[in-house]
Amino acid sequence: MAPGADRELGPVGGMEKRGVPPGPYRATKLWNEVTTSFRSGMPLRKHRQHFKKYGNCFTAGEAVDWLYNLLRNNNNFGPEVTRQQTIQLLRKFLKNHVIEDIKGRWGSENLDDNNHLFRFPTSPLNSLPRRHPELRKNCIENLSKDKDNIFKLQNLSHRTPKKHVLHFCQENTEKIKYEVINEDQENSVDNIEISQEDVEEVWRYVILIYLQTILGVPSLEEVINPRQIIPQYIMYNMANTSKHGVVILQDKSDDLPHWVLSAMRCLANWPRSNDMNNPTYVGFERDVFRTIADYFLDLSDPLLTFEYYELFVNVLGLLQPHLERVAIDALQLCCLLLPPPNRRKLQLLMRMISRMSQNVDMPKLHDAMGTRSLMIHTFSRCVLCCAEEVDLDELLAGRLVSFLMDHHQEILQVPSYLQIAVEKHLDYLRKGHIKNPSDGLLAPLPTYSYCKQISAQEFDEQKVSTSQAAIAELLENIIKNKSLPLKEKRKKLKQFQNEYPLIYQKRFPTVESEAALFGDKPKVKQPMLILRKPKFRSLRY
Repeated sequence: MAPGADRELGPVGGMEKRGVPPGPYRATKLWNEVTTSFRSGMPLRKHRQHFKKYGNCFTAGEAVDWLYNLLRNNNNFGPEVTRQQTIQLLRKFLKNHVIEDIKGRWGSENLDDNNHLFRFPTSPLNSLPRRHPELRKNCIENLSKDKDNIFKLQNLSHRTPKKHVLHFCQENTEKIKYEVINEDQENSVDNIEISQEDVEEVWRYVILIYLQTILGVPSLEEVINPRQIIPQYIMYNMANTSKHGVVILQDKSDDLPHWVLSAMRCLANWPRSNDMNNPTYVGFERDVFRTIADYFLDLSDPLLTFEYYELFVNVLGLLQPHLERVAIDALQLCCLLLPPPNRRKLQLLMRMISRMSQNVDMPKLHDAMGTRSLMIHTFSRCVLCCAEEVDLDELLAGRLVSFLMDHHQEILQVPSYLQIAVEKHLDYLRKGHIKNPSDGLLAPLPTYSYCKQISAQEFDEQKVSTSQAAIAELLENIIKNKSLPLKEKRKKLKQFQNEYPLIYQKRFPTVESEAALFGDKPKVKQPMLILRKPKFRSLRY
């Protein structure tokens, strides 16, 4: 057996069923996990090139096929990953000496989807370079300085074991017990004046405790420095919105230019609206789209900001089918932290690309990509990226943009429970029930009940059984529909039988059971060949 032949079965290293837990440098951990899985699982065999044999190697095309399958089946990336993104990642592998060409060359990004040969280096597998030492030092120093001032979230020190996952139960509420002064003291204390600084501290504390609860982590200190949270941004994003929930900016100089807004409105409402008052021509919509893309790609910072990169990357690990509600609630709070101009741009961009991807009348904007894939590919880097180069940025950003497109209405709306929690907290602070803004949360938290985690195989089986039950119900509706003409019913049942033969056979196991539906007797087919006994005549006359 050739070396590496036992790896022909594909990406079975467990990565596709395992998620990287929340924590600092999550992108780095993902990089190390992907490279490790690729090195351990990529099939190696003998290849011939230019009349020479090479062992323990693979072609670039084989590497693209294998890694593409791995990434699409991984919970951290998902089926939105494109083949081109896979090629880009392999180029990063070559640049960082995860792989080398058959002659031992590396350091460039000269790799395409072809038959050129590559191999793994004989030296140990390289991992993604750590952050610059000075940057890491500054980050640690800032966290240590603020550590004593960071709000202590007493009620959330003990979290759920790793064997369990969070499941959102919106109808339930869980009240926290608070220590308040006795009734005599309450009657004797007048309302206390609170400063603007206290109000801001309450906003910071409340959003932190909600975010920590939703993410289900023992601490947020490794994900975000609480002093990075600017309460004024949250308060502005909550209070200054249009009837559609979009942030309204007081300073119009921070807003999108008029020509960009007009172009976005044109494509979002295509073909019904075109307020640019210009005659259209062949390729007009492509030029308009290119104008919008150029504006967003030229922004100096991503819309989600460099500061919150680690926070959003950690939320990406909730992006699984059974944790969809948790991911929506977490992203809803995270997006409130953005500067108002960034939040407004993100809202308008998501509204536009979501409408465009669902618009069947939208002309083709790219020769090789569909509209949805083009939106993700074009805008992912201007939504999420790291200040330092991280090789998985594009894949992580694409995953996030895809989810934002599908759920932007919920994620980018204002959560009313947050305002209620802050007002209640401030009221208790004025009445002297609590002395400090961070003494306890005086509003019900969104409650999470704990359920046993199931394997991916069990999840797929449940998904299939659920869909089969829905299809079986459809069959019953056809059978019991009395208003359907007999001829039409026969036709629909025949179509159903062709599409879902197993479900149809389960419902009608015999010819008699099918015939009973229409009240006729089953036809007995005559034999195709009837053999008659030959008549022998006597040879005698």
